[in-house]
Amino acid sequence: MNPFDQNHQHSTRRQFFGRSATGIGAAALGALFTKDIRATPPTSESELAATGSESRSGMHFPATAKRVIYLMMSGGPSHIDLFDYKPEILNRRGEQLPDSVRNGQRLTTMTSRQKQLPVLPPLKKFKSYGNANMMLSELLPFTGGIADDICLVKSMNTEAINHAPAATFFLTGSQIPGRPSIGAWASYGLGSMNEDLPTFIVMNSRDQQNSCGQLLYDYYWGSGFIPSKHQGVRFRSGGDPVLYLSNPDGMPRALRRKMLDHLHALNQEKLTDYGDPEIETRIAQYELAYRMQMSLPEITDVSDEPDHVVEMYGPDVHRPGSFARNCLLSRKLAEKDVRFIQLMHIGWDQHANIPTQLAHQCKDTDQPAAALVKDLKQRGLLEDTLVIFGGEFGRTVFGQGNINNTKGYGRDHHGRAFSLWMAGGGVKPGFQYGKTCDYGWNVVENSVHVHDWQATVLHMMGINHEQLTYRYQGRRFRLTDVHGHVVDDLLA
Repeated sequence: MNPFDQNHQHSTRRQFFGRSATGIGAAALGALFTKDIRATPPTSESELAATGSESRSGMHFPATAKRVIYLMMSGGPSHIDLFDYKPEILNRRGEQLPDSVRNGQRLTTMTSRQKQLPVLPPLKKFKSYGNANMMLSELLPFTGGIADDICLVKSMNTEAINHAPAATFFLTGSQIPGRPSIGAWASYGLGSMNEDLPTFIVMNSRDQQNSCGQLLYDYYWGSGFIPSKHQGVRFRSGGDPVLYLSNPDGMPRALRRKMLDHLHALNQEKLTDYGDPEIETRIAQYELAYRMQMSLPEITDVSDEPDHVVEMYGPDVHRPGSFARNCLLSRKLAEKDVRFIQLMHIGWDQHANIPTQLAHQCKDTDQPAAALVKDLKQRGLLEDTLVIFGGEFGRTVFGQGNINNTKGYGRDHHGRAFSLWMAGGGVKPGFQYGKTCDYGWNVVENSVHVHDWQATVLHMMGINHEQLTYRYQGRRFRLTDVHGHVVDDLLA
């Protein structure tokens, strides 16, 4: 669908007959050309039967993941310290990073003029976890406890080198803002599974120490050029989760319903006149907001959760707006079949404070993320829920600043090689994929580019990433642009 087609759907009878003459000519001209052989998603019942599709929901093949919970660690968690064990560098502290390893690759302006690039080994020891013998940092004991449930990808890579472009690339498929986000694509391609809640929900949190001033931009969960009804709905950390959700004093629900009915009539009249899809979106969102007045209070109320479940998520779960609370709410939203849930947690940008702040970040996120996986699993939801944990890039193996300075030092951005993990939704459990060099600097085996990862996530949701497109400004756009392939090795 594109805006012109949507506009034509709302044409009046007079407009239809006015265009009929040119339509006849176009049909005759089209008959002179050969049939377009490009693949398109099945739309009719017969086409769906021929392709073996499960339903008319927009799937190109059976999905293993009905829903996604994306735990986006904004700032770039250090793979060197957490996920990618490199014993070769343990005794090389302070040595210069070899030129043969760096190979002239660019650095950010924060370290490009640094005279020395001293190797900085992991801050904490690594341990083997689970039957998978997965080597993880001691800073992640709870993640280690679910090692046999996760698929650890250690060969991620991206061209982006700074935060906003890198996060935008992961979330929208382009380093330049303006494209639909991955959750918006999922909403557009598959639609809603619960008419009383948004298809795409976003919750943000930050570390308790407020150590990083990174910004989270609305376009990280925006709809770009596709209809705005597909954009993410962001929940607030305090008060009503969505602004103006509660009726004001003196506004009973029956009066609210009557007001919306009159507003619907006015908007419908304008839609009939102009055929603007955004007016249709406005009508739909007013109705959704009315239904959310009943559905959201139940979702955000955790008082009925058993104590042993709440305790799984850690002590910070009692603080509204915390990552732990958002993880618990994510499980409740998954139970209600919300299609795409995106949690963004900032504070991983550790240029000068990694000796202290890395441990704080892990304490904030390790237990809640692992609890989410266990909670979904014990309820039978993990099988068809894909959980993703990772940032927009990793951190350098060399130290930023003086690594012998007791007041602090850190690591710079690194996109050439980094790690993320996934669980459920059709990925291989207890599986490690990809390999980096002895310094964790370059991918040497089974590279997974951002577009490959996006193609794989869409595949698990039942979508062919090459066929989910939207025509805009003369070309067909897709999440993976013109790149990417499904990494079959990651699929169970």
